Amino acid sequence: MGETLTDYPRFARRIAVGTFFFLQGIVFSSWASRIADVKTALELSDATLGLILLGTPVGQFCTMPFSGYFVSKFGSRRIIRIAAVLYPLALFLMAFAGSAAELFAALAIFGVFANLNNIAINTQAVDVESIYGRSIMSSFHGVWSFAGFFGGIASALMVAAHINIVEHFAIVNVFTLLILIFSYKYLVAADISNDSDKEPSAEKPRGFFSPTPFIIFLGLIAFGSMSCEGTMFDWSVVYFKDVVGAAPDASRIGFIAFMSTMATGRFVGDSLITRFGAVRVLQSSGIVIAFGMMIAVIFPNAIAAAIGFLMVGAGVSSVVPTCYSLAGHSRRMKTGIAIATVSTIGFLGFLMGPPLIGFIAEISSLRCSFSLMALIGLIVTLVAPRLRNRVN
Repeated sequence: MGETLTDYPRFARRIAVGTFFFLQGIVFSSWASRIADVKTALELSDATLGLILLGTPVGQFCTMPFSGYFVSKFGSRRIIRIAAVLYPLALFLMAFAGSAAELFAALAIFGVFANLNNIAINTQAVDVESIYGRSIMSSFHGVWSFAGFFGGIASALMVAAHINIVEHFAIVNVFTLLILIFSYKYLVAADISNDSDKEPSAEKPRGFFSPTPFIIFLGLIAFGSMSCEGTMFDWSVVYFKDVVGAAPDASRIGFIAFMSTMATGRFVGDSLITRFGAVRVLQSSGIVIAFGMMIAVIFPNAIAAAIGFLMVGAGVSSVVPTCYSLAGHSRRMKTGIAIATVSTIGFLGFLMGPPLIGFIAEISSLRCSFSLMALIGLIVTLVAPRLRNRVN
């Protein structure tokens, strides 16, 4: 007989899904924390680095329609079994890249596996959320952010200990393989989102290329937030090094500050949404993002910039989890496809943000680039009210 939802306690399933969010966060932060090192090793300019960093979102973006289809077709559990192995292995492609072209190709492959993993684990999160019968999505993303915070600190310690990038990534691969071995069996075998017990809709089911206005607005909100997230992931270390003037071993302070409040905010996000509602939380988030960015721009010293990045982390913390949760419970689209659609629009921010930062920095300054990101962050505040009275 096949596995049922009662074979394991729901808490065991929640922990298992959480460990895979932790895995993904460790892998991504391991790369993000080494970007400045690779930039120096390959002698890349800001503009060139910005263009190369397109590789990851290009790989993610091109895979979006297929990821949702594969998860809906084969189940999120099977996809995780493949992606959770290939995603950390792709780190070695960046470590051994010897030119700008090779690094771009490596990042594109990295983005493909990142996206497959992302859609699958978020589908699992919606499944577990359905078992609990209440909002817990934000806490899963909090685990991802905590992993990024942990990964940033671990990276700083490894740099201080003179552990090279290949050895660093080898340690990450061993760690993530252990997570897969011990947690995989507790994942939900058959996605609840694909069952026939969803609330029926009188309308014809929507697909990836025919989303509802509600899903499109969620995507736009994710776009505003993920543009700023991408800026923090790819440029926070560089900003502290080049603009703030931090020493190499202290240049990761901004990234760690951002990840710390991003993680903390996500652990309290579910309770905030329950108390104040999703729309109010999203509106407030956009304002906090913009103010945080501008503090770092106006006062480019270590303390002020760190405070600004703390605010950006708090602002973006609940935006994407809220968008994914609302999309995952759509009555007109399967969970994998709905999340993939929102992710596609949102990841346009990742696609646009890194090169835009680099190009503007090349002709003006990084401070000017970050000012533009502050305005883009306000998209979250401006679009959130459009979610009211919308059928999903």
